[in-house]
Amino acid sequence: MPAKKIAVIIGSLRKESINRKFAHEVIALAPESLSLEIVEIGELAIYNQDLEENGAVAPQAWTQFRDRVKEYDGVLFFTPEYNRSTTAALKNALDVGSRPYGSSVWSGKPAGVVSVTPGAPGGFGANHSVRQSLVFLDMPVLQQPEMYIGNATKLLGDDGKVSNEETKKFLKKFIDTYAAWVETNAKK
Repeated sequence: MPAKKIAVIIGSLRKESINRKFAHEVIALAPESLSLEIVEIGELAIYNQDLEENGAVAPQAWTQFRDRVKEYDGVLFFTPEYNRSTTAALKNALDVGSRPYGSSVWSGKPAGVVSVTPGAPGGFGANHSVRQSLVFLDMPVLQQPEMYIGNATKLLGDDGKVSNEETKKFLKKFIDTYAAWVETNAKK
C-alpha cells in the first residue's frame, strides 16, 4: 500500500524556527506508512476576496498552494504562539486554502496540531486557536496525544536536533498515533 501523503505546514516563517526544527524531527520519526513534505506558506499574499472575484484572477501563489494541498491525504500543522494565538501566516494559509467559498482544499483531511514554544505553557492558546479553525474547515483533528511543547529551546542540542530522549519518544508516539489516525480518517 502506498504511503499517505501528508502536508506539513509550519506557522513560523523564520528560517531557524524551533517549529521548523521540531517538524524535521517528526518527519524523520514518521513510519513508512506516511510520506511527509513541508508546504511553504511565506509567499501567500494576505487573503482578500476582491483579488479573485468579479473576473479577477487569484494570485498565482494562492492557486499553486491550493493545487498542492489538494494532493495530500492529511495535514500536520506546527505553530508557535503569538499573543495566545497562532501566527498571521498560518491563519492566512487556512483562509487561502478555504476559499473561494465551497472550494476548500482542507475538507476531510485528517489533521494534527503541534505547538512549539520557548515558554513554559507550550503554546496551548495557539494550538487551540488552530483547532478551532480546523473544526469549521471539516478536518478531523487528532485529539491525543496533545502536543504542547514548552521550553523547546532547552530540548534542542547545538546541532538543532532534539537531544532529550523522552521528547523523542513522545514525538514518535505522536507521529505513530497520527499515522493510525490518517489510516482511519483519510478519504478512501
